[in-house]
Amino acid sequence: MSTTLLKNSALRSALRPSAPTAAKRAALTLTATRGKATLPDLPYDYGALEPAISGRIMELHHSKHHNTYVTSYNAAAEKMAEAVQKGDITAQIATQPLINFHGGGHTNHTLFWENLAPKNSGGGEPPSGPLAQSIDKHFGSLEALKEKFNAALAGIQGSGWAWLVQDNQTGALQIKTYANQDPVVGQFHPVLGIDAWEHAYYLQYENRKAEYFKNIWEVINWKAADKRFK
Repeated sequence: MSTTLLKNSALRSALRPSAPTAAKRAALTLTATRGKATLPDLPYDYGALEPAISGRIMELHHSKHHNTYVTSYNAAAEKMAEAVQKGDITAQIATQPLINFHGGGHTNHTLFWENLAPKNSGGGEPPSGPLAQSIDKHFGSLEALKEKFNAALAGIQGSGWAWLVQDNQTGALQIKTYANQDPVVGQFHPVLGIDAWEHAYYLQYENRKAEYFKNIWEVINWKAADKRFK
């Protein structure tokens, strides 16, 4: 899919009269090579996050689930390209939800892998500097943030994500939940996210998802969050 086509497909997103934001265009084309989304390599081994997250879950989550979002996004993007070329508005409308879902899945998981790190590489170490100060300002403490974040995760009905986001206008931090694979775009940008889909934990934790929400903080990569905080 060419650069021109990427712009055209984004421009026709939901057939809104206004152009999409740069953040949305970037989100749906993350890790693109020559116009196609690609599965990013992990900077750590599948078993490096144990015992918080098992190697088997990481292998399935990355090589199967994330890869499916990548291939499905590319297939949907090709369909959108054909529809745009033909001027087929009906086909564009029908294809756009697939672009949003699979493109969002690719974007969210790419950010998620960056949010994690083995303990021997800084996983679980608290944030520092301006991000730590902002967390104290908006939540009272890091522990208070974790408590509110886990409550938000537990409140997700079905599949979705919880994100620590920053308001692009005010700079304020908030915790927001997003259904399915909806990415963080528009008014906010993502700082840190946790996957609440069952495929992220069920093989290891079964129905004890609260335990997964608690343990994942042991391998959270706050250095990546520091870089996203503006």
